[in-house]
Parts: sequence; C-alpha cells; structure tokens
Amino acid sequence: MFFKSKEGKEKILSLYNQKLNELNIEYSEKLIETKFGVTNVIITGDTKNPPLVLIHGTGGCAPQILDSFPNLASKYCVYAIDVLAQPNRSAENRLGMKSLEYGKWLIEVVIKLRLKDVTLVGFSFGGFISLKALEFNETPIRRVFLIAPVYMVNGNPLVGLFKMFLPLKKFIKTNNQKHIKKVMNVLFSEYDDFALEFMSSTFQHCNMDFSPLPILSKNDANRIKTPISIFACEKDIMFPGKKMIKRAKRIFSSLEEVVLIKDAKHVPNSKDFKKIEDLIIDKNRH
Repeated sequence: MFFKSKEGKEKILSLYNQKLNELNIEYSEKLIETKFGVTNVIITGDTKNPPLVLIHGTGGCAPQILDSFPNLASKYCVYAIDVLAQPNRSAENRLGMKSLEYGKWLIEVVIKLRLKDVTLVGFSFGGFISLKALEFNETPIRRVFLIAPVYMVNGNPLVGLFKMFLPLKKFIKTNNQKHIKKVMNVLFSEYDDFALEFMSSTFQHCNMDFSPLPILSKNDANRIKTPISIFACEKDIMFPGKKMIKRAKRIFSSLEEVVLIKDAKHVPNSKDFKKIEDLIIDKNRH
C-alpha cells in the first residue's frame, strides 16, 4: 500500500483539503474510473476554454500544482490530475516506470474526460508521465510544456545520494526536521511552511518509490511529433538543466523551445513559475 497507516492517510488528506481551500477558486471534482485505478481530477476555469491538463510531481498533489499556476484558468479550462500512488485522492496503485503504463493511464483519463487538442503541462514526475503519454498515443495532445521533467537526463548519483537520499533516509528514521530541511534546501528554490509540512508528512506516512529513473531513448523521442517546450532548472542536482537542454536538442525532432531557468533548483520559485505560466498563456493566443 502507498499509505503506511490510516492515520497517516487522514493527516495527508486534511493537508490536501487545507491547500485546496486556500486556493479560493471555483472548482469541480471528478473521479474517473480507469483500468489502472480511480483517478481524482480537479477542474477549474470555463469549460468553453481550451483544455489544459496539469500534472504534479512526486510527493505532490493537484492543489499544490494549481497553487503554482494560479492564472492558467483565466485562459484555459484546467484539469489538475492527482497522480496514482502519490499523497492525494487517487488510487494507491503504483504503475511500472519501464513500461508505458503511466502513459496509457493518462491517455485513458484524457479520453474519459472527452478532451481533444489538449495542452499538457507536466512538472518533474508529471513530465515523465507526459512523455510516456506521447509515446503511447499523442492524438489527443496539441502541445506539451515540461518543467524539470524526469526521464530526460539524470544527475550525478553520488551527489544525489549525499545531498538528498541520506538526509531523507535519516529523516524517515528519526522524524527530525533538520534532515528534511536539508532535503528541501536541495530541491526547492524557495519553500513555505505548507510545503515543508506536506513533504514531511509524505515521507513520514507514505511508501515512496526510490527505484532508479529510466531515460527516454533517442528513437522513442524522435517519433514524437507534438510540439514540446522544456523548462530546465540550472541548479537542479537531480536533472541538471544544461545537460537536459543539450540532450533535448539532440533527441527531439518536435522541440519547439527550451528555456534554462537561471539559478533555479529542481522546484522553481514563484517568480519563475509565473514566467512559465505567462509563456503557456501566451502560446494559447497563437
């Protein structure tokens, strides 16, 4: 199971609800039955607007990614998806990372929502899911924006081990806040009390998947025809920005643009998220 205990799950879902209420937005929620498990979707914005599917990263949830992009719903109808086996309201089934399962799951959700010409926005592990969806069936997807995506390049494993995984393991063992703060400082360009509490609760109460992350092959990347924009973070130790841009230019035939976010760690700050958001909104006009 993904949640270690009933109490842990309740704690995380109450934080989820807290964030959703803080957004202060009009929204509806849909539970979509899929072959891979029930999937929760938060929908905000006018349904007459073009559809935008928003996918959060590891250890995240739909309200958090909506918080990072508060203005997308002014121009799009936004469908923020709770990824399976993450601290949120979707099913706890973990899918295989080496197969196309995550892509099949996302496309099934898109089809069941009856969406076409979708703008897909994936952050971190959400970027991995977006790319898997393109590999599986890009028909319903119009264009894709990837922010610090998993699946393109990996950073130095030793640096990751010492800066991230050892402090994380120590935190899981001791629940001492100083260890999780070390991890947060490596991952986040900036973070608030909520992010700290949500991450702490997630690593304390959930069975997280630490298996090695696969890399997209050049052949598979080359087959993708959907226009792709990539935002890479310069100081991301897990998925280094310059290395990512170099490889993206080499493997994608449909790469539309790449942006290196200066000084950003894996999770950009709110100013940088705003710049990304402006660009996504601007693309809607063309």
